[in-house]
Amino acid sequence: MLSETTPTSLQNLQERDKATIWHPFTQMQTAPAPVAIVRASGSVLYAADGREYLDMIASWWVNLHGHSHPYIAQRVAEQLQTLEHVIFADFTHQPAIELAERLLQILPPNQSKIFFSDNGSTAVEVALKMAFQYWHNLGKPRYKVIALEDAYHGDTFGAMAVGGRSAFTAPFVPFLFDVEYLPTPVPGQEEAVLQRAEALFSENTAAFIVEPLVQGSGGMIMYEPAILDKLFQLARQHDVLIIADEVMTGFGRTGKRFASDYLTEKPDLMCLSKGLTGGTMALGITTCVQRIYDAFLSTDKSKTLFHGHSFTANPVACAASLASMDLLLSAETQANIQRIASRHTELVSRLGTYSIVENIRHRGTLLAFDLNVSGQTSYFNSIRDTAYQFLLERGVLMRPLGNVLYLMPPYCTTDEQLNYTYDQIEALLQSLS
Repeated sequence: MLSETTPTSLQNLQERDKATIWHPFTQMQTAPAPVAIVRASGSVLYAADGREYLDMIASWWVNLHGHSHPYIAQRVAEQLQTLEHVIFADFTHQPAIELAERLLQILPPNQSKIFFSDNGSTAVEVALKMAFQYWHNLGKPRYKVIALEDAYHGDTFGAMAVGGRSAFTAPFVPFLFDVEYLPTPVPGQEEAVLQRAEALFSENTAAFIVEPLVQGSGGMIMYEPAILDKLFQLARQHDVLIIADEVMTGFGRTGKRFASDYLTEKPDLMCLSKGLTGGTMALGITTCVQRIYDAFLSTDKSKTLFHGHSFTANPVACAASLASMDLLLSAETQANIQRIASRHTELVSRLGTYSIVENIRHRGTLLAFDLNVSGQTSYFNSIRDTAYQFLLERGVLMRPLGNVLYLMPPYCTTDEQLNYTYDQIEALLQSLS
């Protein structure tokens, strides 16, 4: 018999959590007790103590349409009563086929095949394995990967290897394969990056991996489409496979369906997750062009892509993704994306009046800026905790990246909710000035 949550049990959720759970990215010895959330709706999280929080980071960038969306919930419930899961080796099902077909309709037109996994990090792992084995299967092995400094592609070993080296990866460096890095081509540095790229790209380079236009965990670092097009062109000159990690930037975050839609040159492989299911549950996808897929077709079974997950192409997750896509492509959501982008533009002008604010950047529904503070400007800057607590106490959930504050709200966020959030950000800035 399932137990019901009682008011008494709500009061001790934090104690029960402390006794049993190890939280991600958390120093458990010094971290405050976590906020216990009991339900959510739209852009609002409701805590066990009765407080409400505006989720302005879309719960780690996954939530597109708001929490507990009734349409997604309906589609998930229907799928659960039809087919909850089936092995995806030698079997298939309608939700996976339909999702693959519909994704290929909205992805860049060179994308040809869909490979399912279960999160963003594994979508990157799959892309790397595809790239390395592509050259292996052709009998022309290549071993070098080029990535951007300050990149973040996930926490599994291949994903860590192609990310920037940091405190997050320090204990594991001896186990990571070597990668050549380009500086992030931020405005003013483009020419130097191009010169460095000309020296690095070679016939031994297997792949070039980037977070197109926005480096998320690296500090919401933004750069322009023109320079990325030039880097892709250089990669093409050496037949280097291009991987676009759109785990965060996909599904409208940058103002277009995918950040790659800003580019003339298109990637050979794409990695998708986070907003794929509308933030409902885990699902990862790696897409590729036809020539990569063709390199694995053979009567020689050793040329098979030996990769899979128990929950590959889970029908319930596929149903959630199909529902999320319906919502994403609706006129209402597209208008909301443009509305939020426009409202952020208004905030940009207000932020510019504060001397403590620098390096304001904005693309689509993403807005970020730096706090000009002394000491480290990394993830470990103490201003992070000050800003986080200040905003949380006022009912706004933001999770600063060191001294970088950013907004990535669900698309259903109202103007009233944005106004309140903007006001609290300004109150924070006034308290720090």
